Amino acid sequence: MPEPLTDDAVSALMPELRAVMREAADIAQPFFRLGGHTSARIWSKAGGSPVTEADVAVDAFLKVRLSALVPQAAWLSEETADDPARLGHDLVWIVDPIDGTRAFLSGHPDWSIAVALLARGEPLIGFVHAPAGKTDYEAVRGRGATRNGTPIRVDSRQALPGARITGPKPMLDRLTRGAGPNPDFSVVARIPSLALRLARVAEGSVDVGMISGHARDWDLAAADLVLREAGGVVCAFDGAATPYNRPEPVHGELLAVPAALRDPVLTAWDR
Repeated sequence: MPEPLTDDAVSALMPELRAVMREAADIAQPFFRLGGHTSARIWSKAGGSPVTEADVAVDAFLKVRLSALVPQAAWLSEETADDPARLGHDLVWIVDPIDGTRAFLSGHPDWSIAVALLARGEPLIGFVHAPAGKTDYEAVRGRGATRNGTPIRVDSRQALPGARITGPKPMLDRLTRGAGPNPDFSVVARIPSLALRLARVAEGSVDVGMISGHARDWDLAAADLVLREAGGVVCAFDGAATPYNRPEPVHGELLAVPAALRDPVLTAWDR
């Protein structure tokens, strides 16, 4: 059985990972048109969700480069056929080559490249790169989270009234009804990239991020670690933690919040 990555090995890995993420962005960026339609070819996957040639090119690049960085790691990506062999690996790369493809193809800046390295089912490294916003969110388990190299923390809010919330409207409506009279929420425009939705809770610009059912591991794992390391949590509405690298890497409705707001949100949700 391969040895787990040591702290020194993880530290040595990070500069190379940053370089790989920037090269991946250099592949995607020429296809992106801020405020306009992408120049990339587009087709539909099974189920009707769009994919572009940029998604596929970034995925292929990351598969080669990340596998070279950690050869013992298995692979799970939105744009690669799933190999069940990953279930028997301690280390697994979890990759979304373009998270927020619809935003990417329509010229909205909130798309990202999200990469996590799992160790025994838990994120060890999380990296969310938002090329249009020139923003990097990065975390290593136990070492905190950063935005463009500066440490970040969730907002210090202790109660729901006045919270900044974002997510699908039916979920926001349910939370508002449960929060009692005049919760005075500030609704933040929906953030197309789920990874960025979580990262903005981590940086303190959003208090409550809500995620509809059917998100996949690759949408969540990298930003989940960024949020955890910034003092937040991603959980189901029964309070259960978010598991990764299961046979079906699909999740139900989820909540992303500072740890102090977890219980108030869950209480309001159940009313």
